[in-house]
Amino acid sequence: MARPGSAREPRLHPPLLVLVLVLVLAQAGAAGAAGSVRLAGGLTLGGLFPVHARGAAGRACGQLKKEQGVHRLEAMLYALDRVNADPELLPGVRLGARLLDTCSRDTYALEQALSFVQALIRRRGDSDEGAVRCPGGVPPLRTAPPERVVAVVGASASSVSIMVANVLRLFAIPQISYASTAPELSDSTRYDFFSRVVPPDSYQAQAMVDIVRALGWNYVSTLASEGNYGESGVEAFVQISREAGGLCIAQSIKIPREPKPGEFNKVIKRLMETPNARGIIIFANEDDIRRVLEAASQANLTGHFLWVGSDSWGAKTSPILNLEDVAVGAITILPKRASIDGFDQYFMTRSLENNRRNIWFAEFWEENFNCKLISSGTQSDDATRKCTGEERIGRDSTYEQEGKVQFVIDAVYAIAHALHSMHQALCPGLTGLCPAMETTDGRMLLQYIRAVRFNGSAGTPVMFNENGDAPGRYDIFQYQATNGSAGSGGYQAVGQWAETLRLDVEALQWSGESREVPASQCSLPCGPGERKKMVKGVPCCWHCEPCDGYRFQVDEFTCEACPGDMRPTRNHTGCRPTPVVRLSWSSPWAAPPLLLAVLGSMATTTVVATFVRHNNTPIVRASGRELSYVLLTGIFLIYAITFLMVAEPGAAVCAARRLFLGLGTTLSYSALLTKTNRIYRIFEQGKRSVTPPPFISPTSQLAITFSLTSVQVVGVMAWLGAQPPHSVIDYEEQRTVDPEQARGVLKCDMSDLSLIGCLGYSLLLMVTCTVYAIKARGVPETFNEAKPIGFTMYTTCIIWLAFVPIFFGTAQSAEKIYIQTTTLTVSLSLSASVSLGMLYVPKTYVILFHPEQNVQKRKRSLKATSTVTATPKGEDTEAPK
Repeated sequence: MARPGSAREPRLHPPLLVLVLVLVLAQAGAAGAAGSVRLAGGLTLGGLFPVHARGAAGRACGQLKKEQGVHRLEAMLYALDRVNADPELLPGVRLGARLLDTCSRDTYALEQALSFVQALIRRRGDSDEGAVRCPGGVPPLRTAPPERVVAVVGASASSVSIMVANVLRLFAIPQISYASTAPELSDSTRYDFFSRVVPPDSYQAQAMVDIVRALGWNYVSTLASEGNYGESGVEAFVQISREAGGLCIAQSIKIPREPKPGEFNKVIKRLMETPNARGIIIFANEDDIRRVLEAASQANLTGHFLWVGSDSWGAKTSPILNLEDVAVGAITILPKRASIDGFDQYFMTRSLENNRRNIWFAEFWEENFNCKLISSGTQSDDATRKCTGEERIGRDSTYEQEGKVQFVIDAVYAIAHALHSMHQALCPGLTGLCPAMETTDGRMLLQYIRAVRFNGSAGTPVMFNENGDAPGRYDIFQYQATNGSAGSGGYQAVGQWAETLRLDVEALQWSGESREVPASQCSLPCGPGERKKMVKGVPCCWHCEPCDGYRFQVDEFTCEACPGDMRPTRNHTGCRPTPVVRLSWSSPWAAPPLLLAVLGSMATTTVVATFVRHNNTPIVRASGRELSYVLLTGIFLIYAITFLMVAEPGAAVCAARRLFLGLGTTLSYSALLTKTNRIYRIFEQGKRSVTPPPFISPTSQLAITFSLTSVQVVGVMAWLGAQPPHSVIDYEEQRTVDPEQARGVLKCDMSDLSLIGCLGYSLLLMVTCTVYAIKARGVPETFNEAKPIGFTMYTTCIIWLAFVPIFFGTAQSAEKIYIQTTTLTVSLSLSASVSLGMLYVPKTYVILFHPEQNVQKRKRSLKATSTVTATPKGEDTEAPK
């Protein structure tokens, strides 16, 4: 036998296979003939309907299914009546039918469906001589040939359609289902003769994925009844969600066909192993749905789970009856359908008299009206009233059109339209069947079926794609409580899906008073400035890690450090420029240095002006006028450097800082060192000889002072030439732990060591001068310059010893730029003030306020006289006391 899907034309079966099929049909023939509805016609359509439920205890068939069975079967009869009564559709051709009961069982349905191919098997058996032999060589009994079925409407369950499709394709009989939605049936290589007027569950799964994403969920569990419908639906949902991305499946649970006691309690416990996955995607039959809801209620989990049900739940009441509080908020999906008014009128007028063609209608009548047509005389029958035959559907019983009636009618019309197109092509201009149509080619008919396009019974287009699937069109419902009571609730339409989702999120209601969509997420979204640190193996679960320090959030998974000149925003979602600061004129840190500098500059100017005005007085002459002016110039420069240190850094200011930072101190200490050295040499020389020491004239003193100062000047000039000055912004100096406190510091390109280097030579001169001051501490009082110079140097050394630890001890402080600059300028101003105060303020005071003391002292000691005699003209060594 040819493998399914391996040949384009149905192959002729070997005689042995034909014999096997005939024997099977012989065994089931009686039941098949007796258990079918027949309508005579030129072309016969097959029909498969679950008139009865699955039987128990070894029985094939069970209880009658009024809606899913009888309603659907009557819908096909109604559609055939409409087609045969339409003069524009298949004129002159009457469609017949053979409708069978599948008893909701795939194996039983296969036996029934074999009767559809009897005509083909009989024809093959007749053509193959000797294919069937009776014992003793007696020829087989010739019976009327069975009608040939050109197409089949059905079946209902996907498992039944799959079983039947495998047989019908062997005989090239097209099949159109009105309810089978398993995605597996879309495989055109295996089920190439199968079509359906309902959309496959792959569309439904896509719609459910879109719903989940629209609700903002990314972590859900799936629940499926074992079988083609449930397993294929969940498989399609998982596959589509994986392709779409951003949606994770916490658990996929399967409900067995025959659940054991406590099975549904175990299902709820398993679902609670991942409590954050509150969204439950459920592809299950009605009974399983109901038992899951019961188990959730027993576990006191009402309101925890957020159900998203497939079309098996749809807008049905039976799965949630007396469990409405558990179902509140459930979102369900249902293929778009409508109630067919014409069928309602047709069906409610059916009676035992006018519907004898339906062999199961009498059983339906008894079930629907709870009566018995024939009494058997048993006690149980006596308790049941006898049917009168005058009962009426909808009047004496409840009636609601079954949901798949529309699709049964559309399936019949799809075949009718395909046959009509085929008839126009093969029998142009003819009424009734022509020879070309008598042996209808199933493959040709399939092509016409796939090409049909018409408005169906509900006014919506009926068409098929290359796989035989109908387009996906769904209504979306939510079960909502009304007036605060779940028992008085109902299904409300909240959206539609037709390739794209249209969901009215504002119309959704949830358990409790909150109008916000409940979360079904493994991890909550990270806040601004936090990155996702994924949990290995679970792409929808993560930990939120803050982008701390100077890092900012690049994307949801990455933190990066801001560039050196920037700092993160307050919520660490980006970077912003770091503020640039400097010691400004208005800063509180600049006030003390500037005040000292201004007062010192004014005092120095006053001293210089006084000395210039009284240049030839004894006190001025005795202080060494030339060196005094040099020393006062150095003191003034020391005060002036404060203004340069506060000024905004630039190339000119930075060059001036390099030059004048050490120039004033160098000039001052060079002059003091020269003066101290001169006094010390005169004193020491006077101990040994009356001959004055060399280089004690004013000119020599100035030469020595300027020589010592030139070392500083030459060094600074070399530095300026080797490394031109410029300003820089130092972002590391105030890069604090808290980015909000970070600042960039505008300063000259001078490090702390280079700054101290500028003063290093001055400090060396200061130490040397202090050494000479110590050595000259024993000179006579007539040399009244020696002791003030000594006190000046001692005090200056103390100032600079205090400066060093303060300056370098604040190197890591956030206020470094302010503290160090203030410390340096104050130290410089204090050292200049000590020199000015101890050496020149007393003299200025005498000159200005006690001019009577500014006279030459006549009395000298002998040794002093000899020394004065050796002193060059124009320089006194003593002054009036």
